[in-house]
Formats: sequence, C-alpha cells, structure tokens
Amino acid sequence: MSTSFLYHVFGLVGYNYVKTQYQGNAIIFTISHKREKLQCPACKSRKVILRGTIKRRFKAFRFGFKIIYLELEVQRVGCLECDSVRQVSLGFADPRFSYTYAFERYALELSKHMTIQDVAKHLSVSWDVIKDIQKRYLTKRFSKPCLKHLKTIAIDEIAVRKGHVYLTVVMDMDSGAMVFVGNGKGADALEPFWKRLKRAKAEIEAVAMDMSPAYLGAVTEHLPKALVVFDHFHVIKLFNDQLSEFRRDLYHEAKDILQKKILKGTRWLLLKNPENLDSVKKEKDRLEEALQLNKPLSCAYYLKEDLRQIWLQKTKAKAERVLTDWIKRSASSGIKMLMKFAKTLAAHRSGILAYYDYRISSGPLEGTNNKIKTMKRMAYGFRDMEFFKLKIMAIHESKYALVG
Repeated sequence: MSTSFLYHVFGLVGYNYVKTQYQGNAIIFTISHKREKLQCPACKSRKVILRGTIKRRFKAFRFGFKIIYLELEVQRVGCLECDSVRQVSLGFADPRFSYTYAFERYALELSKHMTIQDVAKHLSVSWDVIKDIQKRYLTKRFSKPCLKHLKTIAIDEIAVRKGHVYLTVVMDMDSGAMVFVGNGKGADALEPFWKRLKRAKAEIEAVAMDMSPAYLGAVTEHLPKALVVFDHFHVIKLFNDQLSEFRRDLYHEAKDILQKKILKGTRWLLLKNPENLDSVKKEKDRLEEALQLNKPLSCAYYLKEDLRQIWLQKTKAKAERVLTDWIKRSASSGIKMLMKFAKTLAAHRSGILAYYDYRISSGPLEGTNNKIKTMKRMAYGFRDMEFFKLKIMAIHESKYALVG
C-alpha cells in the first residue's frame, strides 16, 4: 500500500503507510506522522520538538465482512514559539472519539435507510454511538435555524407521550421546515421562540393557527402586525367534535327504542362528507333515516355541510355573507350547541375571513405531525427528548422511510 492510497481511500494527508495487520474480521492499517508536517495545534508553528506518543486505533468503515481500522502513534509536541505542549491535530478524526470522520459520514448515510439499531449492528458499534453521531449532526444543522426570512408561519401542538405531554411546533409555511419545537403547549412554550424571532428581526406577515386562546394571546402580544388566520381544518374539526357530543346527548335522551337503535352507530356517518358515504354499505340510507327521525340532528348536520362553504368562495365579500348567514341560522335554531358555536365563530370572524388575505392553513403542519407520530411509533418512543426535538426539526428533509 502506498501513501497515495491513504489519501485517495481514506483522505489522509501528512501520514505515511507503515503496515497492514489481519486480526479476525478486522483489517488494521498502521500509519505514522510525517515529521515535516507536524505543527503546533495552538499557533500552527512548525518549530516543534517531539514529546512522546500515545497509540490510538480508529474505526474507519466496513469493507464487506471486514472492519477497517487505522492505528497511529499520536504525536505530542512542544512548541518553541508559544511554549504549549499538546497532541497534534488529526485531520481524519476527532480525538475525543474512536472513529474517523469517514465513519461518521457512512453512519449518517446508512441512517437514512436503516434504524439506529440496524446501523449499529452493521458497523459493530453500540446503539449509543450511532445515536450520538446523529445527535451531533442534527444539533449542528438544525438547533439554530435562521429565522430572518420568515414571513408566514403555522403554530400547533402535538401529543408526544401519555400523561398529557405535549410539544409546541412552529412551521415555516414557505419551506415546510420546522423552525421551533418547544416544551409543553400554550403561551409559555413559545417564549424562547419570540426571543429568537426578535433577535432575528423577522417580519411575520401571517400566522395560521387554531382558535386556542393561549396561542392567540401570545401571537397578538408578540406579533401585533401579523394577520391571524384561523385554520379551517381546526374549525371544522371543532364543529365535528361538538356534533359528536350532540348526537351522544340525543341518544341518551331518546326514549323511543327504535330511535335509539337508529341513532346508534351513526357518529361516523355524520362526520363523513356526503361524497364519501359508501353506497354498498347503504350508509347514505342509514344517515337519511336518522336525520328524518331527529330534526335537531338533521339541522346540525346540514349546517355542518354549509359550514364548509365559507372557505370555498371566490371572494372575501362572498365568504363574509356566507359566514354571516351561517351564524344567523345557527343562532336562531334554538339548539344550544349550534347557538354556542355561532357565538364562537362570531368572536373569531376576522381570523376566519383572513384566509382570503393569506390562503394558508395548518394543513401542512398537520401532515408533518402525522409524520412525527409515525417516526415516534417506528422508534418505539424516544428516551432523549432533545434528540426527539432535533429529529422533528429535520423531518422536512425525510425523503426516506421514517426510522428512529
């Protein structure tokens, strides 16, 4: 083997090849420093004297069933310029670890297609080694994203563990990248984000979010010039939740056995869009039968369908007329659930209609939340919360199967 081979295969500069050893499934290449290349790691002076060595072995990569190692007597030098005594710098590895930079790159590339456990097994190292390699890389790449370019963002929370453990996430709507992951939910979780946003001097124009009072108060306080856009998916979901509760109450209040029987099992039929009802299972007939027997339920159902029309108009003026009409009909329905929801929409009218100024929603963020849940499930959970948050920050680059 030649010194040229060390350069082209391992990227080593300033070293000589000494010998090759074969030990079991390991191939060990012994190398040595070139005396004329030695320099002080502090001041870079070449006026140094030798002060002893220490033998180190670094794992390089895997070649078939063989593990390649680089063995080196790491030189310590005394500098005649700055009087420091230190080990010389290694261009191919971090002296804190027992593997090379090439090994790290190889492990990261494999991590795109394999689980941490599989990568560790393939490279014959512990699970923690691969996890630490990933964590250092993710910290360097994603721990402090640039916020200066932000214009439109989406805010939401995601449940990460049983026991009401949440994370608050913020997405850049233009790039789809996560720019912040905070502990908990509500206004307090966003405090670090506001500080970083202020330092970056970002000018946020619009924020997509649900109708959470905590988030709304925080956004209004810290981004007074930003337009708040209430996400229509959350509005529909909120109404669907109320409709489910309403159906359940009607079922318990019903005294007629036949009415109870018809109402039972109609929850998902009520929540489905009409075009998605299964004709083979006669879902449309079952739904119509339930609606004919119960006028309050029928009223709530058809208002649910009309609610979607608010976001399907061509202009903001038309949407405002549809919204006003919906609120009036719900308020005069005499149904407590609808009257209460009408008040909610009336109080959030400006944020709902803001969709026609900035056609954004937290739909992309909801999709990313599903990817996060998939990643967490495939990894069987994460013990290191900081590592989990870094994985979330990098999830927009995941073009491969989500592995943990």
